Amino acid sequence: MKQIISHLTDNDAYTFSCQYYVLQKYPRAEVEYTFFDRNDTVYPKGFTALVEEQLGYMPQVMITSEEIEFMKEKMYYLPKWYFTFLRGYRFNPHEVTVSQDEQGHLDITVRGKWYSAIMWEMPILAIVSELMHNLRGERDAYDPKREAERTRQKAVEILKNGLVLGDMGTRRRFSFDHHDMVLRVMKEVHDQGGYDDEDGHHRWSGRFTGTSNVYLAMKHHLTPIGTMSHQLIQFEENVSGVFECNFNVMKKFSDVYDGDNGIYLYDCFGDKVFFNNLSKRMAMMFVGLRVDSGDENEQTDKIIEKYESLGINPATKQVVYSNGLDIEKAIRIHKYVDGRMQDSYGVGTFLTCDVANAEPMNIVVKLTRSRITEKREWHDCVKLSCDKGKTTGDAEKCAYLLRQIG
Repeated sequence: MKQIISHLTDNDAYTFSCQYYVLQKYPRAEVEYTFFDRNDTVYPKGFTALVEEQLGYMPQVMITSEEIEFMKEKMYYLPKWYFTFLRGYRFNPHEVTVSQDEQGHLDITVRGKWYSAIMWEMPILAIVSELMHNLRGERDAYDPKREAERTRQKAVEILKNGLVLGDMGTRRRFSFDHHDMVLRVMKEVHDQGGYDDEDGHHRWSGRFTGTSNVYLAMKHHLTPIGTMSHQLIQFEENVSGVFECNFNVMKKFSDVYDGDNGIYLYDCFGDKVFFNNLSKRMAMMFVGLRVDSGDENEQTDKIIEKYESLGINPATKQVVYSNGLDIEKAIRIHKYVDGRMQDSYGVGTFLTCDVANAEPMNIVVKLTRSRITEKREWHDCVKLSCDKGKTTGDAEKCAYLLRQIG
């Protein structure tokens, strides 16, 4: 089968942001990631060999000078020496173990130095997703003109309804080609500047902000978006404990990026721990928060209440919603926020895998074990959540932390 991942930056911006953070703060750390299929999918016999074939291509995937120049311009918060590191980076398939059980369930584990293993999340997910859509025959029924028109209609609805929205759909996309088309059409519609009806021409009240995929951002002259992932907080919990890990990641992240890259993903151990520990200094340092679980209206109210309690005007702060969004849900949230904060939306599967006659995957790769150096003991890493279905990791540790949090 043809190579699925051909570009080193066919990856999310937050992968590179987090990798540089790891190089700065935990260069000797070792980690283990685990693949989770929330739909408990039974994969066809021989699927392991297909994944391993794709992994075997990955050492040939090297960053180009064009990609580096783009990242230097658009991801300006990364220092020049980091790009020297990226020039020398090579994917190591020996870090990845793939197998299937007797029922056909897929098991994937990544283990290695954190700064190296961190690069595997998006490629593994994109490979598994695209392979499955091909094997199910969904690609055979794919109609490019139909899907382009459906994307065009989505773009018009997004922009007419005042949504500030970006793509975050690399991990569960239908295919690279479909993802490429979605961004091309979204940009074309955005660049038209507005729409015509019986009352005349109206400018878009919304805005298409870009994509988390760095390579496709470069190809389509878009902004690469995304700052951090849950794994930084998961790791830090083993360093400084569940009650202090958010504060310490905020401090370390702001030190690494000198105040840039300032959207914080706060729900790794639920909202209670985060809001109880959010200081005014950190609230001022970060430009906003990302809501990735829980009821959005409830989370909005909690964020506003916390900012106001710290003497901060919520209207000066950004909030990014990213939890399983479609247009209808995003519009509802936008109306509820009602200008009280600067709201924007990160949409994934609904943009990159909402394809006629196709069933999207529900897969993730999460940090599950870590140690701070090669000489230290391993510890379980878990992610709690405001959504029960998003909790991952060792069940015993999850229960222990939930008792601590109360």
